[in-house]
Amino acid sequence: MGPACLASQTHQSQKNYSHFHFSLSLSPSKMSAASKIRESPNTKNRYEKMISNLRQDDGWKPVGKLYEYQGFWYGPSLVQNVISAQESFTPQPTDVVLCSSPKSGTAWLKALAFSIVSRNQVNDSTNPLLKKLPHEIVPFLEIELAQDSNNRNLETPFVATHIPYSSLPRSILDSSCKIIYICRDPKDVLISHWNFDQQVSGIGSESFPLEEALEQYCKGIYPFGPYWDHVLGFWKASLEFPEKVLFVKYEDLKTDGPFHVKRMAKFMGHPFSTEEEQQGAPEKIVSMCSFENLSRLEVNKNGNYYLPDLPAFENKSFFRKGKAGDWKNYLTDGKAVKFNQIMEEKFSGSGLF
Repeated sequence: MGPACLASQTHQSQKNYSHFHFSLSLSPSKMSAASKIRESPNTKNRYEKMISNLRQDDGWKPVGKLYEYQGFWYGPSLVQNVISAQESFTPQPTDVVLCSSPKSGTAWLKALAFSIVSRNQVNDSTNPLLKKLPHEIVPFLEIELAQDSNNRNLETPFVATHIPYSSLPRSILDSSCKIIYICRDPKDVLISHWNFDQQVSGIGSESFPLEEALEQYCKGIYPFGPYWDHVLGFWKASLEFPEKVLFVKYEDLKTDGPFHVKRMAKFMGHPFSTEEEQQGAPEKIVSMCSFENLSRLEVNKNGNYYLPDLPAFENKSFFRKGKAGDWKNYLTDGKAVKFNQIMEEKFSGSGLF
């Protein structure tokens, strides 16, 4: 699905966007047999009853109706997927779970983590990132793996998710799996999310102006929101269980990528040797996974990302700017001050922002 067809295919585009993992308001009738929840009539009735009793909101227009489950907001079928994952997902003992709030650097984290662990198995010409979008390499728990834990390449020890810490399957929390969480300036997350949603849904700024998005965001009512609860859940876990949860900031990766790549490598049990560091291996990974490099690859300029029974997503839609501080081009000083006041209150005492 390209930008040229968004205006003429708004309804279909909304279905496309709704199915996608970033905002996931999946339509059960559009899910394939492979991805649809394998549920008995009793299970289906249980889900429907649960969802019908949840608090609802339709203020985030690109997605439509959202439901509040365990303190966070999801589309109706995503609630089912989260519950299914909570009840049945079985991780591999060596899995690393890559976690994030939407539009916080998910694809970047996937590319970096994969390149760190696979650096001795691939080279500059055989790295799968040259031919695949990071989302194709590392599957999402709440999409590909929600009903089938083995629906992936088990030789790639990664699972990704936007599910908040408090709602992660106990099988992950009680296992030897490690978790890496990437956090980003909430103002940049808002702007990136709003831009992405407009592009993919076909709902433009006239129908969903930034002011409305800002209001919903500050109320915490948008896909996988509230942002502050999402971030704080992983932040507190990283302080309590530093051997299990690593917390990384998007802006820190931008400022000193090699240092934080080495942190990630050590945390995942794949530290760089002295020789590798002398040869610049961390720097090479940072360069390979940079926004500038990934966005220029042919696969990410002209390739497509496919989900069952849906129009293709253009890979380039995942590569907008990749900058820290882009919010300054959208939020007036007055709006930024108000936004900061709300975020300071929400994050008060955490030491994060």
